[in-house]
Amino acid sequence: MTSLLLGSRYRPWRLRLAIILYLLVLILGSVPGARLKLGELASGGVLHSLTYGVITLLLFTGLKYARLRNAALAVLTVIFMGALDEYVQSFFPYRSATVHDWLVDIAAAAITAAALYKWWPQRTDA
Repeated sequence: MTSLLLGSRYRPWRLRLAIILYLLVLILGSVPGARLKLGELASGGVLHSLTYGVITLLLFTGLKYARLRNAALAVLTVIFMGALDEYVQSFFPYRSATVHDWLVDIAAAAITAAALYKWWPQRTDA
């Protein structure tokens, strides 16, 4: 399990998985009624936090730089991903784009990246 998170062999796969997860967010969020079904499981804030926290984890561990740069790039990427997600939502009458959701995405990314920066071991292959 550790090699999946730390191993350089799987680094590109973690980046691909982050992109796939994000595309799923965009696609499933565009399906009428899908968001309502997910809302039965968890609130929008929880869903945004978990989703973008996991994306941040995948980006952080998928990048090949030092921890600080990985953290910064992961957060910046999520800032743009979250903005695009909200922008896409604005085109659907059954969805609403909110700055609040975007800020939740950014907060989840910042908290996740800060925790990873603090507690993740420095890689020797960076």
